Amino acid sequence: MSDTTAVKALIFDVFGTVVDWRTSLINDLSAWSEPRGIKADWAALVDAWRQAYVPSMDSVRHHPERGFLKLDKLHRQSLETLVDRFGITGLTDDDLHHLTLGWHRLHPWKDSVPGLTRLKTKFVISPLSNGNVALLTNMAKFGGLPWDLIMSAELFKHYKPDPESYLGACELLSLKPHEVMMVAAHNNDLDAAQKCGLKTGFVPRVTEYGPLQNRDFKADGAWDVVADDFVDMAKRLGC
Repeated sequence: MSDTTAVKALIFDVFGTVVDWRTSLINDLSAWSEPRGIKADWAALVDAWRQAYVPSMDSVRHHPERGFLKLDKLHRQSLETLVDRFGITGLTDDDLHHLTLGWHRLHPWKDSVPGLTRLKTKFVISPLSNGNVALLTNMAKFGGLPWDLIMSAELFKHYKPDPESYLGACELLSLKPHEVMMVAAHNNDLDAAQKCGLKTGFVPRVTEYGPLQNRDFKADGAWDVVADDFVDMAKRLGC
């Protein structure tokens, strides 16, 4: 563990780090479709939906002239393509809207709320997610996430790993980069934050992608804190 005595705020990746998006979405879509008699391989659709996540954001990142599109919009566009690919017919606009909002109804990992609650006693805590503000706010209400504020890539019009997102979060907090720690289950997120001068904390979520997990089983960089989960991170940071 490196020197973290100057850290005043912790900012968190959310999808996969704080919440279990895969299990949550599979259960959400399955529960919605069963009484309607709609049959689909929801696990495969959810996996494909997540695989479309980075390419959809990259299209925004690499073409700023087209303007910023928030993640709800990108999720909806990806879902419309996947519904056709999976041969799911008869869905209304309201149906597609409800399914897209499944990303607002993700359940936290079991250690997330108790760990965040402990960390909040010493630090300002906030998401720094590619999810848009409404998504993150609704998710916090749904899952009982005790954030002090909501920070989103939407505020900076730059998706991670653009440096504008990490440095923008520091600016909003009126803190220097070394006074802010990025916490994530993804080594590439921490690498981008570290290059911006932020402190870094790694927590593994080895079941995030279910049977498709092929990375982030362990810390692959020189991160300042490596913990087993959020409760362990709170202990390591003196909370």
